[in-house]
Amino acid sequence: MTKDAGSAPFGRRLAPTWQTRLARWGRSARAWLSAYVIALALIAFWPVPVDSGAGPLLRAVTRLFPLLTYARIEFGANILLFVPLGFLLTLILARDRWLVMPIAFLTTVTIETGQAIALSARTPSVLDIIANTAGACLGIVLAVFAETLARARAERPTT
Repeated sequence: MTKDAGSAPFGRRLAPTWQTRLARWGRSARAWLSAYVIALALIAFWPVPVDSGAGPLLRAVTRLFPLLTYARIEFGANILLFVPLGFLLTLILARDRWLVMPIAFLTTVTIETGQAIALSARTPSVLDIIANTAGACLGIVLAVFAETLARARAERPTT
């Protein structure tokens, strides 16, 4: 008699396997990805720079920490902006992970092209493409790390 993740003798349920847990993550990741894409579109195609109201705060930060120039803060923000895309796509495209980087790259190129064509107050930049792609790479690494932890926990022998 073989047992699957949800069956056990006498009606007891076995703990879900790491594959089952990852499948659940994938389902909820789709909902999170939808919300993220809406937020990303609003940030990317807002008619004026989204940090336009943060001038006083950014000047205070750069005065306190001279190494944190505006360009470095913006580059770091662009990296962080795309970490969720890499993370969520890695969970969703578990069998086709090779697609995550092309999707992330095309997304950022589309954003920068759209800003160049349609938004005169926005400044498209190759550095933004590099930062966004790096952020997606970081998201991939974090997703693989999370999956590795989940697998290790689920496969840990119980005593």
